[in-house]
Amino acid sequence: MEMKYFELVKSGTSHDFVKYRGLAVTISVIVNLLVLAGVFFWPRLNYGVDFAGGTELQIHSKKAIDPGELRDLVSKLGFGEPTVQEYGNKADNQFLVRVERIALLTPEKAEQIKAAVSSAVPGLSSFRFDPEVGDKLDFTFKQPVSEDALKVAVEKEGTAVKEIRPLLAREGQDREYTVITQGTGDKIGAALREKYGADQIEVVRTDYVGPQVGKQLRVDGILAVLYAMGMILVYVGFRFDFRFSPGVIIALIHDAIVTLGFFVVSRHEFNLTSVTVILTVVGYSVNDTIVIYDRIRENAKRHKGKPLRDLINLSINEMLGRTILTSGATALSLLGLILYGVGTIQDFALAMLVGIISGTYSTWYIASPMTIWIEEHMAQRKALEEAKPKPKKPEQHAAAVR
Repeated sequence: MEMKYFELVKSGTSHDFVKYRGLAVTISVIVNLLVLAGVFFWPRLNYGVDFAGGTELQIHSKKAIDPGELRDLVSKLGFGEPTVQEYGNKADNQFLVRVERIALLTPEKAEQIKAAVSSAVPGLSSFRFDPEVGDKLDFTFKQPVSEDALKVAVEKEGTAVKEIRPLLAREGQDREYTVITQGTGDKIGAALREKYGADQIEVVRTDYVGPQVGKQLRVDGILAVLYAMGMILVYVGFRFDFRFSPGVIIALIHDAIVTLGFFVVSRHEFNLTSVTVILTVVGYSVNDTIVIYDRIRENAKRHKGKPLRDLINLSINEMLGRTILTSGATALSLLGLILYGVGTIQDFALAMLVGIISGTYSTWYIASPMTIWIEEHMAQRKALEEAKPKPKKPEQHAAAVR
């Protein structure tokens, strides 16, 4: 008895994917241009602390708080225009509050504190303050000093001291003291507790990133994506043929831009995790494209003389079931993270879903059509070269003159 099995895509299916390549590429170009305009002009990416620098607080409240009210309260503390975003489920009453400053102290204020400490505590030999590190002052004295006297001298200038950390030193060496002052997170947390109740507000975590560090992380993220694409270009060139490489790279750039578009439109935070999403999407997309290219190469040997257009259509149709199953299974695995994940995990899953859809689309309508156009362009150039009149040899030219 012959056993029957289920076919997701029936054998012999012959959808003409290549037929719509012009329309698909036009739509993709328009979408990509709109996304790039959104990234560089308006509304731009909502950079997280990783890239923009500043202070980010995760705040948990035991009672419901209006995000707009929370934003106004933080703004009145002198932090400019803060960003307040609900974190996780609405019922959890958790918020991400981001401000651009990482330190309450300014260089001018630090100099005033230095002068006060120098006059109140004898033996000050050096002083350090880095506004990108946070609210931390480093004092070095020629001999041990009273921590209480140091604290009083700092607080005399209106700066609250949280902690003084004396660093160990051998006898006869200068003594260094690190003074931790009230920071941005402390001030915001104190104001929220005063407003909503001391037992109602919890500052779950506080992250600080200086603007120079954020800029460097942003550059490194861009370079990571470019290096990945460059290695893929070389791999495809050696694995198949360098005429296939431009199509792959254009498809990968398309997928990266579409994934960026998700962050532009959704206004979700763009941070180091988002760069990981783009790298993952690039890897997923190239895997799908490689499978199709491998089938094109097999069919080129099996159907010698067949036009490249027909080979690509045949290959996409033959791998259609595999593509749907792979993309569908990956998308299903993300649904749990989308439905039950919170914060960064949910953002990662949503962006990945967009990337999977874009990667499948670009394999069918970007990478393969680009290969056809490159093939047609090379054929036209070859025809034009052959059509050019060949220069006459010197003997032929002399005979023509006679």
